[in-house]
Amino acid sequence: MPKRRKKRKAMPEDAIFVLDIGTRKIAGLVGIQQGGSFFVRAAQVLDHEGRAMVDGQIHDISMVVSEVSRVREALEQQTGYSLDKVSIAAAGRVLKTCRIKVERELEEGREIDSHLLGAMEMEAIQRAQMQIDDSPAADDAGRYYCVGYSVVSYYLNDYIISSLLGHKGQKAGVEAIATFLPEMVVESLYTVMERAGIEVTYLTLEPIAALNVAIPSELRLLNLALADIGAGTSDIAVTKSGTVIAYDMVPIAGDEVTEAIAHNFLVDFNTAERIKLDLCAGKTDIEFTDVLDNQVVVRPEDVTAAIRPVVDQLAETISGRILECNGGKAPNAVFLVGGGSQTPGLSDAIADRIGIPRERVAVRDRSIVKNVLIEADMPSGPESITPLGILVTTGLFRGTDFFSVNVNGKSVKVFNTHGMRVADVLALAGFNPEQLICKSGKRLRFFLNGESRTLAGGIGKPAEITVNGKPGSLNGNVSPGDKVSVIPAENGEDARAVCGDFLAEFQPVTLKINREIHTIPHKIRINGEPADENALIKYNDYVDISMECTIKDIAQQFGIDLAQYIFEINGKNADHSYRLQGGEVIECLPKDLPEPEEPGPGPGKPAPVSESEQRKPEFNAGLPDSDDTEASDEGISVTVNGERILLPKKEGRIIFVDIFNHIDFDLSQPKGTIMLKLNGRDAGYTDTINEGDVIDIYWRG
Repeated sequence: MPKRRKKRKAMPEDAIFVLDIGTRKIAGLVGIQQGGSFFVRAAQVLDHEGRAMVDGQIHDISMVVSEVSRVREALEQQTGYSLDKVSIAAAGRVLKTCRIKVERELEEGREIDSHLLGAMEMEAIQRAQMQIDDSPAADDAGRYYCVGYSVVSYYLNDYIISSLLGHKGQKAGVEAIATFLPEMVVESLYTVMERAGIEVTYLTLEPIAALNVAIPSELRLLNLALADIGAGTSDIAVTKSGTVIAYDMVPIAGDEVTEAIAHNFLVDFNTAERIKLDLCAGKTDIEFTDVLDNQVVVRPEDVTAAIRPVVDQLAETISGRILECNGGKAPNAVFLVGGGSQTPGLSDAIADRIGIPRERVAVRDRSIVKNVLIEADMPSGPESITPLGILVTTGLFRGTDFFSVNVNGKSVKVFNTHGMRVADVLALAGFNPEQLICKSGKRLRFFLNGESRTLAGGIGKPAEITVNGKPGSLNGNVSPGDKVSVIPAENGEDARAVCGDFLAEFQPVTLKINREIHTIPHKIRINGEPADENALIKYNDYVDISMECTIKDIAQQFGIDLAQYIFEINGKNADHSYRLQGGEVIECLPKDLPEPEEPGPGPGKPAPVSESEQRKPEFNAGLPDSDDTEASDEGISVTVNGERILLPKKEGRIIFVDIFNHIDFDLSQPKGTIMLKLNGRDAGYTDTINEGDVIDIYWRG
C-alpha cells in the first residue's frame, strides 16, 4: 500500500499528469491545456536505483512503484495539486509483429476492385491475428489488439506489382505486416499504477506519443519513419498517407553503447553511462576513475572509436527494421528521438544503410514541439520528446485510448490508432472477408456439334456498407460509437441451359404429303446418349443436335410404301439412304406419272382431276388425310403473324412445330435465323400452344 500522503488541492480538470517509465529513468510532468496550447508547469526526472528495469521490462515491481511515488510527490510539491490521475504509454518492446501473405484465385475476366482488395487485406489481418493467438506467448499474454498494419507487396500471377486495382489475372496476392499489443501489458501497467495509488485515465503507445510531437500532422502524408532510441529498446513507427502503417521494436539501444564503454575502459555501468553523456555533451576531455582506481582522461575520439562497432550494429538493426516495416523501401526521411539518438555517428550510419542522404536523418529535440510552453526545469534534448508527446496526445485524444464500435449489432473494442478504418474494425470483429466479395455465377462451358460454347454466370450483388446509416466503404474512417452495418454480398446464379434452348438454331426438315405439311425434328444426344429438349446441359458436356433421319426412316415412320411412292427434294428424286439436312423440304409423290395434261376446261367446266390426286397414299395413324371442314369444328384459334387461324385438335397437346402445317412459310429458302415467338417471348419447337395464343415466326438476317 502506498504511504499516507499530504492532503492537497484537487487536480484541475485542465491539468494533465504524465509519467514516462523508461529503462534508465522515470520522467514525470504536469501540464495545463488551454485550447490547443499546453503549458508545462512542473517536471521531474528520476534515475532508477540499480537495474529495476531491463530492456523496457519491469523487473523489480516494488522498486518501480516506490520510484513512481517519489516522482509524483515531487510534482505535487511543485504544483500544490493532488495528482491521482495519470496518463502513461506502453513501450514499443511489448508489440508483436506478424508477417502474412494471402492469395486468392480470380474470376476469369474480372477486374480487381476496392472491395476485393479490402477483403484480401482484411483476411491478412485476421490470419495474422490467428497466428499471434496461436503462438506460445499468447497463452500468457491473453488477447491481442491490432494497432497497425502495412502492405509489403502486392502480387499478380505470382509477380510483384505496385497496385492491383483495375488489373485482371488468374491469381492475386497481398503480403502484409501487422502489429499487435498484448492485453496483458495493458493490465500490468494498470496494476503498477494501482499499487502506487494512481488511476490511469489514458494509455497510448510510446511511438504514437513521440510521433504526435516529432512529426507534425501536415507531414504525415509523406512516408516517414521515427526511431525512439531509449536505453533498453528502440521503438520504430512508420507513417504514410496520413496514418501510422507499422510499429516495431528492436531490443538494442543506448545500454549496448554504455556496456561497450564499460568493457573498453574498465569502469562500472554508472560510470560508463556518465562517460557516454559527456561524449554526447561534446566535452573535449572526459575524466573518470576505472575499477583499478586509476584516474583516466580520454579524448572524445577515443570513446567514439571504442563504441564504433556497437553503433554500426545498432544502425544496421534499426535500419533493417525500418525497411522491413516500410515494405522493403526507403522512407522519405527518418526522425530520431530518445536519449540514445544523440550517440555520435549514429544518424549518419542509419542514413548510409537505409540509402538516403544523411541530411534526411535528423535528431529531434524539444525545439520542434509546437504549441507547448515550458515553464519548468526539464531536459531539452531528444529524451524529452516522449513525455511531451504523452502530454499532447492526452490533450488531443483523452478518453479514447480504447473505444467501441457497433458492427451489425455487436460491440467491438478496438485500440485507437487515430486512423481506424471500416476494414480494420470488420477484421477485429471477425467478419468473413468472403462475404464482402460478390462473385459471378459459375460459367457453363460445353460443346455444341463440336463447337465450344460458354455461357456467362449471373452478375453478383456487392456488399452494402453503411456507417451511421450513410453509405460507407472499407477505407472509410470510424470514430468512437459509430454504427457499422454490412449486408453481405450476394453471388450471381450459375449459368444454366437445356438442350431445347438451342433448337431454334437448327432448321427442321419439312415433309409435304397430300397437301399437308409435317415437321421432322432434330435428334438430340448428350455425350453420345439420346436426350430430349428438357435435358440439362452440364459443364464440358458434348451436345449433338442433328438430323439423323434418312428417307427410309421417314417412310417407316409414316407407313409409306417405298415401292409405290418417291421422295423429291427441290424437284429431284432422293435416294432411300439419303440423310436429311436441316431446312430441306421433302415432297412425297406416287411413282405412277399422271396422264398428259388435257387442255384447260372451258368456262363453267370443272377441271379434270389428276391421277396423283386420285391416288392418295394411305398412311397409318401418323399421317391422317386432310379434312379441313371437319377439323375446323373442333380446333383452337390462334393468331400467327397477325392473321387468325384455326388449328385442328389432335391426340395429345398441340405444340409450336404444328403451326407450320397450317401456314404458308417457306422453310426451303432460309433468309437468316428463324425466330419463334409465343406471346412475345422466345419459344421452342416443343412449346405447348393454347387457345388465343399470339405467335410470330420470321427470319432474322
